[in-house]
Amino acid sequence: MKLLLIHSDYIEYECTKEALKDGFEEIDDDRKTGRMEEALTVFTSVEKCDEKVQAEVIAEAVKQIQEVAGQVNTDRVMLYPYAHLSSELAAPKQAREISIALGEALVKSGLDVKRSPFGWYKAFKLSCKGHPLSELAREIRFEPGAEKKDEEAITREDVVKDIDSEYIVLTPEGGELRLDLEYLDDYNELNKYPSLKSFIEVEELHRQTSGAPPSIKAMQRLELVDYEEVSDAGHFKLYPKGKLMFKLLEEWSGMIAQQLNAIEIDTPIMYDWSSPDIREQGISFHSRHYTIQLPDEKREFVLRFAGDFGLFRMMKNAILSYKQLPVKIYEFSKSFRLEQRGELSGLRRLRAFHMPDIHAFAKDMADGWGEFAEIYKKYIDFNHGTNVENVLAFRIVKDFYDDSKEKIIELLKYAGQPAFIELLSEKKHYWVVKYESHALDSVGGNCQLNTVQLDVEDAERYGIVYTDSDGSQKGCIICHCSIGSIERWIYSLLENALKSEKPELPFWLAPTQVRLIPVREEFIDDCSVIADALPGRVDIDDRDEKVGRKIRDAEREWISMIIVFGGKEKESGKLPVRTRTGDIKEMELDSLKHDIIERLKDFPFLTLSLPRLLSKRIIFRG
Repeated sequence: MKLLLIHSDYIEYECTKEALKDGFEEIDDDRKTGRMEEALTVFTSVEKCDEKVQAEVIAEAVKQIQEVAGQVNTDRVMLYPYAHLSSELAAPKQAREISIALGEALVKSGLDVKRSPFGWYKAFKLSCKGHPLSELAREIRFEPGAEKKDEEAITREDVVKDIDSEYIVLTPEGGELRLDLEYLDDYNELNKYPSLKSFIEVEELHRQTSGAPPSIKAMQRLELVDYEEVSDAGHFKLYPKGKLMFKLLEEWSGMIAQQLNAIEIDTPIMYDWSSPDIREQGISFHSRHYTIQLPDEKREFVLRFAGDFGLFRMMKNAILSYKQLPVKIYEFSKSFRLEQRGELSGLRRLRAFHMPDIHAFAKDMADGWGEFAEIYKKYIDFNHGTNVENVLAFRIVKDFYDDSKEKIIELLKYAGQPAFIELLSEKKHYWVVKYESHALDSVGGNCQLNTVQLDVEDAERYGIVYTDSDGSQKGCIICHCSIGSIERWIYSLLENALKSEKPELPFWLAPTQVRLIPVREEFIDDCSVIADALPGRVDIDDRDEKVGRKIRDAEREWISMIIVFGGKEKESGKLPVRTRTGDIKEMELDSLKHDIIERLKDFPFLTLSLPRLLSKRIIFRG
């Protein structure tokens, strides 16, 4: 980037016509003219070499302009795109985005900034003050690849190294147990909360788990999910039964968003990595970025690792008033993170996943906390609906905890669980409080599911502002919320089931809820009549196999209810319902209907994903 800086008595301009066929800035009439007095006029040429180091170039330009403005004793800047300073110009789209982002960054630095429109022919008048510092030139260049080195240098450890942590267990009754993690085994009180103690050992002390999670073999044997050898590692395929579970979890996530009156959107999965706002947001997350280079494009694209990219750009351009807040926005976002190959572990850690995200935008901390609490309670309800063993954790800035302890206790009372609390001496990220729910797997490990984060920084950083009652522009308080990736929920459901001698999925999520086993071919039609009469997902094992084999196969599929049907059952009208406990209860058809309806109450429902008759089904894994 090249800069020409002129300390001016005044600068005024008038747009005459578009200078570019594509890429010019669309403006209202009031921006076609402009004037600024007692200002530092900054003519800028964005160059091709700036395209891949946009964030760095902008940061350095802000530093240089601030320095010169201080030297000439002004805080007023007119930013003027001026292509004639360089013969190696950036592409118009990138140059426009960098020019706009530079203006926004200068405003955030505290300067009074006006910016003439990009991509227009303009007539202008300027009066230069004529003192020794009134005319200066600057050139900003970064070596290719320097930005990647800088990004890699910014690690999570760098961010948190100066932040001190204290640890406590907080109970729903308000009791606090302060912990020194080096002596965790000395706290006998923790034995009352074995799940919480196990979580602390693995998450905070990094104790090893007892092996590979058995859900990997189970998801394959049950024909739910499998690896795809010709895809990238960490990408999976869903068989019909797995897709059914996926859709039910997705639908339930959507139902919760509807209950919260969230607005649903959809945004792209990939973004120009050279765009300053995208790069700044990506670097701030310290994530492993999944980038691609298209054969007919010189630009590098990043695959989103969360729904924030598209949403924040959408909200930045939205016109928001305090009257419209708070507002919640929901997106079911397929996301990508380039996890290290050695860290990939079944559905627990992968490279492509689906996140049901909710972002709530509020006008102040009081409303922001209201949104936090409301969404937290919905997520707790979701957790209870899956019966997955989980623990609660909060990461909280200590000052916020001291002011909000009673509110945190109210959240724990709602969940009926204690929580592990990490108290931070200062913010380690954009939030002041972060809730996490962690599922405990069958090998002593854990994985994060829900999260709700109260963000006090990002709105102003990314230009998401609303007009307050006094007409001023203010940044929103943002709640970042996710119920947890669908893939991790399937992992947690399988792992939770595998802790039992006879594993079982929650009834509403079971691919087959009731299996009818006719003792002979002549009873297949009777079973079809029963299947038609029952709610739920009911299939019929009409294969030419012995009844004992059919029962064993149904048990291996974790079928919740198994009914063997023959002449005795036809004559009596009583159905012998075998559950996963091994108990057999005789029920009349109407009683069984009522039982199934009660089990399905309030949960989403989908029909069978495979033919009702097992003889008609494809075998995906031999």
